[in-house]
Amino acid sequence: RTMSSKLSGANRIKGTEKNIWVEFGKLAVENKALNLGQGFPDFKPPQHVIDEMMAAVASDNHLMHQYTRSSGHPRLVSALSRLYSPLIGQQLDPNKNVTVSVGAYGVLFCAVQGLINPGDEVVIIEPFFDCYEPMVKVAGGIAHYCPLRPTKTEGVTSSKDWILDPKELESKFNQNTKALIVNNPNNPLGKVFSRDELLMMADLCKKYDTICLSDEVYEWMVYDDNKHIKIASLPGMFERTVTMGSAGKTLSATGWKLGWGIGPEHLIAPMQVLHQNCTYNCPTPVQEAVAGALEFEIDQMDQPDKCYFFSLAKELQPKRDKLAKICQEVGLSPVVPEGGYFMMVSTGNLKTDLPDDGTDDPRDFKFVRWMTTKLKLAAIPPSAFYHQEHKHLGENYVRFCFIKKDETIEAAGDILKKWFGSVKK
Repeated sequence: RTMSSKLSGANRIKGTEKNIWVEFGKLAVENKALNLGQGFPDFKPPQHVIDEMMAAVASDNHLMHQYTRSSGHPRLVSALSRLYSPLIGQQLDPNKNVTVSVGAYGVLFCAVQGLINPGDEVVIIEPFFDCYEPMVKVAGGIAHYCPLRPTKTEGVTSSKDWILDPKELESKFNQNTKALIVNNPNNPLGKVFSRDELLMMADLCKKYDTICLSDEVYEWMVYDDNKHIKIASLPGMFERTVTMGSAGKTLSATGWKLGWGIGPEHLIAPMQVLHQNCTYNCPTPVQEAVAGALEFEIDQMDQPDKCYFFSLAKELQPKRDKLAKICQEVGLSPVVPEGGYFMMVSTGNLKTDLPDDGTDDPRDFKFVRWMTTKLKLAAIPPSAFYHQEHKHLGENYVRFCFIKKDETIEAAGDILKKWFGSVKK
């Protein structure tokens, strides 16, 4: 019998089926590859964070095992208000200016689905985390893309060398533009936007009366003399900005899947409505544990060596430098990131003959498949973070993750050096 056309998925999800995390995560497992691909630590969170979770689960308070407030556990939103009020320069109401969802991923979903109408236009800065594009599509929005372009391509470069063209960016805006989505620090590039760059974006948002969705999950991971500036803290931007953060990234506990959005009530309220009609709320003990962990860190902020908000970046910078040095030694050209915990590495000057994998995917997809299966080293292809017309900007790179133990990075170096030695011979 012919199956009824009604027995099928919604049209709005068509074209969003492909997911690099599913494909390349599976490929890494199947080949038992050393994984510098997906972005998660291979070490535990700080002990006090784990202790908070244990205390929440073991609590005599029976409410720790029951539903809590839909848009955020009271203790958690209070802690978030306390943390972000001085950072954004606004006295935040915990119930009206903060919302919580299942990871920053869930927060972004609530923002896009709760704020974007069919036909609304959305400007996305490239490279972008790969869920931005399908989320906008499912909401019925129309996405326009503006890429960061490299000003230097030879040898070791910095993410600072990748810049936006102000005229190109403004050309993507018009009176129908509802939102700008920006990731700062950027994944996969590691770009930390300067005050001047953020002011340029802010001026466009105000000129075209546009919402800014600012994905800042790597906000604490900033290196050298770079400083992370919240676009919501700039003049006239709080009332039009949703700032997104992540417990998983901030506390090195990505499996806890808890994120938050900070912003004005008129933007946060629709997100809360979307959340309550989607997942309703997040696990109570996780929220209680994150609240306790954040309170602990807030109390340590005047002692940077003790506060994990700051000490993690100090721990990661030598790992970044170690990975960059290894890449240089084997003929790969790193783009040294200013922030985040990923590094794009140029492979364009390598003459490796890549086998035909039966796809018409960009070069970096083929390269990563080859590297994962033959070298047993997994990475992520950066062209996945670009719209179709700009994939060429990422296809001669791979993305490595360096929030790993030193021995993991060294093992990756041994793989690359062994391979490079065989190529030279």
